[in-house]
Amino acid sequence: MSHSLSRHGIGRRGIAVAALASALGLGAHEPAHAGAQVEEPLADAVRSALAAAIADSAPPKPGFDTIEQRIAYLKWLGEMSNRLKKRQTEHVTRVEFLETLWYESKRAALEPSLVLGLIQVESGFRKYAISRAGARGYMQVMPFWARLIGDGAAVRLFHMQTNLRFGCVILRHYLALERGDLFMALGRYNGSRGRDEYPNLVFGARKTWDYAPA
Repeated sequence: MSHSLSRHGIGRRGIAVAALASALGLGAHEPAHAGAQVEEPLADAVRSALAAAIADSAPPKPGFDTIEQRIAYLKWLGEMSNRLKKRQTEHVTRVEFLETLWYESKRAALEPSLVLGLIQVESGFRKYAISRAGARGYMQVMPFWARLIGDGAAVRLFHMQTNLRFGCVILRHYLALERGDLFMALGRYNGSRGRDEYPNLVFGARKTWDYAPA
């Protein structure tokens, strides 16, 4: 279950590939469903908290208090891998994606099924998806977030763990703003706050990824 830093690091080649994908629109042969998360003023304390939340780029290392919890996680991983196989055919890439998604979801106190449903709607699980509004990657994060709470390098939003980290932290931030109202938080995430189309799409997609161990 452990990962090496090199697997999650962003080398020069990776940045160059991502930059080229951005410039040419690779991965955008199907339009991403993302709207445009609205850039809003952030209080200094909020900006600092969000920046701290995305700062730790260590690879996922899930820990479990009991063997039963570890077994349940491995069963979830196997089941989700089977469900995702048609969308991500390469086994190692698929498992690494799911391991990272589980880690980042739990880290942000979100259900993995919700995050999977959101990604299905936002990008169709395409790493280099770019929306018409310029949102990037699996969770379609707007580049201004890299400036507000990151290091300013928007190209890093194509990196798997970075994208999932930002997306989960942003959704958790919106949930806090909306006092736990997931419908309204999803609207903020999509830039369509108060309208029901996008939240309903995510709720529908979430059902594909719901998991109840036998």
